[in-house]
Amino acid sequence: MQCNRHELNAKFPAAGPGGVIAVVIPSYKVTRHILDVIERIGPEVVKIYVVDDKCPDQSGRLVTRECKDQRVVVVYNENNLGVGGAVMAGYRCALKDGAEVIVKIDGDGQMDPSMLLRFTSPILKGLADYTKGNRFYDLTQITQMPKVRLFGNAVLSFMAKFSTGYWGLFDPTNGYTAISARVAAHLPFDKISTRYFFETDILFRLNTLRAVVVDIPMHAHYADEESGLKISKILADFIFKHLRNLFKRIFYNYFLRDMSIASIELVAGLLLIAFGLIFGGYHWADSEVRSIPTPTGIIMLATLPIIIGFQLLLAFLAFDIANAPRRSIGADLPEPLAK
Repeated sequence: MQCNRHELNAKFPAAGPGGVIAVVIPSYKVTRHILDVIERIGPEVVKIYVVDDKCPDQSGRLVTRECKDQRVVVVYNENNLGVGGAVMAGYRCALKDGAEVIVKIDGDGQMDPSMLLRFTSPILKGLADYTKGNRFYDLTQITQMPKVRLFGNAVLSFMAKFSTGYWGLFDPTNGYTAISARVAAHLPFDKISTRYFFETDILFRLNTLRAVVVDIPMHAHYADEESGLKISKILADFIFKHLRNLFKRIFYNYFLRDMSIASIELVAGLLLIAFGLIFGGYHWADSEVRSIPTPTGIIMLATLPIIIGFQLLLAFLAFDIANAPRRSIGADLPEPLAK
């Protein structure tokens, strides 16, 4: 990773009363929009990191050549790392330079830079550690979204609720985000997914930190930009990664870091259901082989554990939904260290 800076000091200049805000723009095949996106970023932002993710269109060199904004820092990734890798490269630079809040905006023009303060305000006020856009608040605007994206986002949002533990959030793949630098500094950058699963994976990592995440209503703009996200191609991979993160989150939150009545409900529920299915399946198969009806007592002995186990799993789910982080951790964490 290489940085090509305009004539700027290595550190941020003195911040205003709101805090030091930096913007990260992953740049890959966005030469038609990137300069306009930068131009629309307001004066509340102190630094803008344009991360050229080995862009075949050389968007980084375009910005260096054409952009006169002295806040801009162009970062060159030596290899294409995907959107997540590009964002984390920008995070590293922003942390090194002393940012307090880091906003991520795509370079394709879909996200309105004028909304930036709506994303940073909850963090600067200590009400959130991470904010993200949600394009599903305004039902009148949803019809503008391509139908395939609408369906895909609905499916992915449902899966993300299980794997991340943030049951009150929607639109998990939304890339308009802001994060407290102190929280970002405690994320395991080397473990976070670097490509299209990045936004969802970072939510899972934030939950393990017990960070507060808030949805910000927004509109999306769809014009001539090309989306590289094909639901049909990534669905199987997403399902696998969601299941992996679900198991990790449950283990971390309910067995490794803490144990509660929900931990008992989960284990007891799974064991009872497993017993009911195995016991009932064995006797059903035995009755089929012997061509005799299964005794009523056997049926009840198999059914009752399944019913009780299912009720225990519902109780665990209710606890998990109510257990979403509610207190911002940003102020409690030590100063961020450079990644």
